[in-house]
Amino acid sequence: MRRHGLQTLKTATDFPVDVWISSVRRLSTCSAVLVTRFGGPEVLEYRTGVGLPDVGPNEVLIRTRAVSVNPLDLRMRGGYGKSLFKPLLPIVLGRDVSGEVSAVGNAVRHLQIGEEVFGALHPTAIRGTYSDYAILAEEQLIRKPASLSHVDAAAIPFAALTAWRALRSTARIQKGQKLLIIGGGGSVGLAAIYLAKAVGCYVAVTCGQRSTKNVKEAGAEQAIDYTSEDIREQLKDRFDAVLDTIGMPETESLGTNVLKRGGHYLTLQGEIVSMADKYGLVAGGAAAAAKLVQKQMQYRQSHGIEYWWSVMRTDSEALEEICRLASEGRLKVPVERTFSLADAAEAHREREGKKTVGKVVLEVE
Repeated sequence: MRRHGLQTLKTATDFPVDVWISSVRRLSTCSAVLVTRFGGPEVLEYRTGVGLPDVGPNEVLIRTRAVSVNPLDLRMRGGYGKSLFKPLLPIVLGRDVSGEVSAVGNAVRHLQIGEEVFGALHPTAIRGTYSDYAILAEEQLIRKPASLSHVDAAAIPFAALTAWRALRSTARIQKGQKLLIIGGGGSVGLAAIYLAKAVGCYVAVTCGQRSTKNVKEAGAEQAIDYTSEDIREQLKDRFDAVLDTIGMPETESLGTNVLKRGGHYLTLQGEIVSMADKYGLVAGGAAAAAKLVQKQMQYRQSHGIEYWWSVMRTDSEALEEICRLASEGRLKVPVERTFSLADAAEAHREREGKKTVGKVVLEVE
């Protein structure tokens, strides 16, 4: 890897230039958790001396304090997205980050060295955040509220941006509408509850019994235990939008059949990546696009509803609103356990074994 291009970096005005340049040169490497091959948690390797890429003009170098473990990380470790990532091995996992600005590119306008920030990468980002230094675009970051710890902040952005993309960007939920979240006990589901309540929606949720307390605290009016109740019997209302975080045939059938005409069914388990992995990027992408169009036409004709595969994207406006809600205590993703960066494999085992209800976060010393 190349060292940071010094011409692209700004220096702190109260920091001696010669000392700062020396510091930048020392940051040509970092400690990181690498995936060298796809498989179980055992394939995660903690290494020092891992090369850092250059910081681009619009990018920010973050001294990482905490990163969260997302379901996407576990799936990528197991080979999800291999059509894109296999030629790039070893890769660094991780989408969320909370930490301090260590350096900025010369086109960065709103962040300064020393500020505490949090944010998230796009799902297809090549280099992740399981590292003591991470690189993100300025638009992917926002100043961390002082009321949030780094651990709590790291748990929020990827999940909340995923929920925002589905509910606010695509379905455009509005005050007075009714929302059903299938699988609402996870981080995306909880973030979706908070975002929907902030707009003024009625929210019903299916979840496991252990998650009932969390979804109620987030503001859901109805929490249905999918393990012990007849869900269809419990759902008396028709909904304006359904967010399906599970994405199985059974949940798709449930979600599409409780919508009002003109409603939106949004699943987080679209087939773009799986088809690309199966058939290659070009052929798989084309096959996925054709299948999505076919599904959309089918449900418009049969149910009069809109059908979507929803994928998280970075959005500076959304991040500002998410930050505001979090600072006011109106958006929370509870953290149940923390591990050190070096213990990322153990954190994945914990998350994969579904022993925790809340988020698992990696703390960086």
